[in-house]
Amino acid sequence: MPSYRAPQRDIQFVMHEVLAMSDHYKTLQGNEDIDVQTIDAILEEASKFAENVLAPINASGDEQGCTWDDGHVTTPAGFKEAYARYVEGGWPSISHSPSVGGQGLPESLGTMINELSGTSNWSWSMYPGLSHGAMNTIETHGTDAQKTLYLLPLVEGRWTGTMCLTESHCGTDLGLLRTKAEPQADGGYAITGTKIFISAGEHDMVDNIVHIVLARLPGAPEGTKGISLFIVPKVNVNPDGSLGERNQVKCGSLENKMGIHGNATCVMNFDGAKGYLIGPANKGLSCMFTFMNIARIGTAVQGLCSAEGAFQGALEYSKERLQMRSLAGPVEPEKPADPIIVHPDVRRMLLTAKAFAEGGRMLVYYLSQLNDTVTHNGTTDEAKEAEVLLSLLTPIAKAFMTETGLESANLGMQCFGGHGYIREYGMEQIVRDARISTIYEGTTGIQALDLLGRKVLMTQGQSLKAFTKKIHLFCKAEAGNEVMAEFIEPLMALNKEWGDLTMKVGMAALKDRNEVGAASVDYLMYSGYVTQAYLFARAAKVSQDALAKGAGDIDFYQAKLFTAQFFFSRLLPRTQTHATTMLAGAGTLQGLDQEHFRF
Repeated sequence: MPSYRAPQRDIQFVMHEVLAMSDHYKTLQGNEDIDVQTIDAILEEASKFAENVLAPINASGDEQGCTWDDGHVTTPAGFKEAYARYVEGGWPSISHSPSVGGQGLPESLGTMINELSGTSNWSWSMYPGLSHGAMNTIETHGTDAQKTLYLLPLVEGRWTGTMCLTESHCGTDLGLLRTKAEPQADGGYAITGTKIFISAGEHDMVDNIVHIVLARLPGAPEGTKGISLFIVPKVNVNPDGSLGERNQVKCGSLENKMGIHGNATCVMNFDGAKGYLIGPANKGLSCMFTFMNIARIGTAVQGLCSAEGAFQGALEYSKERLQMRSLAGPVEPEKPADPIIVHPDVRRMLLTAKAFAEGGRMLVYYLSQLNDTVTHNGTTDEAKEAEVLLSLLTPIAKAFMTETGLESANLGMQCFGGHGYIREYGMEQIVRDARISTIYEGTTGIQALDLLGRKVLMTQGQSLKAFTKKIHLFCKAEAGNEVMAEFIEPLMALNKEWGDLTMKVGMAALKDRNEVGAASVDYLMYSGYVTQAYLFARAAKVSQDALAKGAGDIDFYQAKLFTAQFFFSRLLPRTQTHATTMLAGAGTLQGLDQEHFRF
């Protein structure tokens, strides 16, 4: 079973050296005093919790799973106790406003904590993770009375929250949902319907669960324009904040899942449950995106966690497993065979997972930095620019990082050979847990349509230009730096090609709108590789400067440079396949009549 060690040095590299977070915090009102020492102290304590509390119950939680009994759900042994320690440590409140009981620290620090808890135990991390979307939705769209009743216990972690969106016939097409909300004399609503795939929908960790539910009011327009959003507590809350009687919402069953066994994925039945409108009537979908965007970034973190966990497990095994001799001659002749880490193909798999973990870390922390600016700096020009970039990069991060996280999980398992397929080694759990990440909170295809259709083409490419301009300025600044040429020259070429490809796809879409759907996934993956190339180039610049100054930790910076070189030479060329494929045309997909699809 692989042990988890928090990658503190790499997190510090991203936070302090690549993204200069302490300087960034000086621009955020109320966070000016957060310095390197503060960040490191939080990182150290969160690492201890992840390594010593969460990691030891990861495999046992997967093996035991959750149990259902007449609507009641029991989590695996140790999960409830770990959550109590999480609340005792004040972790749920770290990134929320002091006005609602939070500590007022930036969301980017919360992202750092989410990575640590997620890699050590993804199933457990989903219980507090789902609460953040509920909290942000209530804080953004709730009335003062709703904030008073629901926010403080959520922020303190005494209650948890969920997102109850889809139904069995809907999938991603929420315009088809049938859950009803009937107005009541007391100003509330009776919510009736069934929701599926509700993560952490029922469990034994807290006394109350606050469900954020999409439903239709009587006479509402058809489709997405007729959806409203409601707060539906598991236990009704009295005006003084105390808990009243049980609401008419119940877990009908647990889904029998491929992975994330330690998390309760529930079918939730609402039988005239008391609910309360949050936000304007029939505007629920727009309000929903308050937590959906946060959920997408959170799912991108899972891609990072999958890659990091797979790399750590495979690296440890590859250094110990003896098999065959190096083709260049014995490396450890005193042993009966060499460790498999000497073999080029094992190195390929390890370095791929390593690169996707480190590139993903930079990307999701960069997104969290942009989110800080949007959240704290209001209507400033800097905040507006950050919002454009965040909107563009969120679907890229969610889809690209989960796809590459799953690839990394499979490669990590492959390093073990047949042992990777055996449960006791822990690698197949990473694969099973990672598989859902490309599906929930919007599949890869949905993210790709959002990116290419809504974020790029519908803005006439303006959102893309905002980001490619940043890449251009970085490349321009380093154009005369010979030691950066191996990174800058290909990055400049791809940055230009990105715009050219966008123009070609857009022109083709004017003739056939199916061209967008046909090109979209390849377009997103292309975008992901270029985005991470930009971040790896920044990391390479930091590392080269540190080495030139004779900074300590030479081995670390040299390894950073090597990983960047590996990404550019071995992974970035995948962009050319994606470029060719996205221009292949919709006809290669749509040309076969439906009735000719046969088996």
